[in-house]
Amino acid sequence: MKFNVFFTSLCLLVACNGFAAEKTVIRIGAQAFGTVDWELSALQDDPQTKSADFQLELHNVANAEAGKIALQSGAVDMIVSDWIWVSRLRASGADFTFYPYSDTSGALLVPEKSAIHLLQDLKGKRLAIAGGELDKNWLLLQALAQQEKFDLNGSVEKVFGAPPLINEQLKQNHVDAALNYWHFAARLEGQGYRQIIDGKGILKALGFTENVPALGYVFNKKWADSHKQAVNSFFKASQQAKNRLCTSDSVWQKIIPLTKADDLSTQTKLRQRYCEGRIEQWGDKEQQAAGRIYTLLRTLSNNQLTGPSETLQPGTFWSIE
Repeated sequence: MKFNVFFTSLCLLVACNGFAAEKTVIRIGAQAFGTVDWELSALQDDPQTKSADFQLELHNVANAEAGKIALQSGAVDMIVSDWIWVSRLRASGADFTFYPYSDTSGALLVPEKSAIHLLQDLKGKRLAIAGGELDKNWLLLQALAQQEKFDLNGSVEKVFGAPPLINEQLKQNHVDAALNYWHFAARLEGQGYRQIIDGKGILKALGFTENVPALGYVFNKKWADSHKQAVNSFFKASQQAKNRLCTSDSVWQKIIPLTKADDLSTQTKLRQRYCEGRIEQWGDKEQQAAGRIYTLLRTLSNNQLTGPSETLQPGTFWSIE
C-alpha cells in the first residue's frame, strides 16, 4: 500500500512514461520579510505544492518601486501592486493585468489617550502620511472630509515619509496622528495605539458597499495566457496558503520570524489584520466598484495618480477560468 501511494504521488511529478513533466516556473518579486513573503513561505511549506504544476522562484526586491522595475524589465513574472498602476500601464500600451491578493489597505491611528476620535478632530493637528501626496488613502480621506464639509488638506500640518519613519514620528510624539500602510498600522495597534478608521471604512463612508481589493498579483497577460493552468493553480494555492495561516496556529507559528515582531500582542494584531484582508468575493460588482473608485481618484488627484485615461482600462483585471 505504501508503495502504491508513493507511485501515485510520483506520477504527479513525472509523466509516468519515463519523462519528467515540465513545470511552469513562476518568478515572483517580493520584499524580504514582507507580507507576501509570509504567504509564499506557507505555500512552499505545504507538501501539496510539490505536486503542483508550477514551481516558484522567489526574487527579493528592495521596495515596491524596485519590484515594478523588475516586472517591467522581465526580471520577474509577478509582483504585488495595485490596479490603478496596472490601468495606467495599460493606457500606455503595456499588457499587464491584476488578480486580487488583499483588500486591507492601511489605517489612520492615534495614541490611545489622544483626544482625536473623529476626522474633524484632526483640524489644527500634525498628520504623518505614508506614500506621499498621491497616496490613495490620503486622497480618499480628503474626499471623506469634503463630504463632512471641511478641507482636511488645508486643516492639518502634513508630514510625509516612508512607513517605518511615519511610525517613529507618532511614537516620539512628533505628530498627532499617522496614516500608514496596514501592516505598519497593525504594529502600532499591537503597541496600544488606536485606530480611527481604515481603508475599508473610508470607502464604506464614501458609499462603496463592495470590498474592493487594494493589492493584487500583477503580471503580463500574454505570459499568463500561455501558462493559464499553472497561473490559476498558483492563485488557488496562494488563497489556500492564506487560509491556512488564518486557521492553523501551527502554520502561523512557522512564519512568525518573518513578521519581525517579538511580542505576542503585535503578532496577534498582524495576523488579525492580515486575515481580514482575505478576498471573500471578487466579481462584476467589485470590479464595477473599482471603476467608480478609479473615477473618484482621478478627480481627487487631478489625473496625477491615474494618468489621463477617463476610465479604468479594459483588461485591468484577470479572470480565472
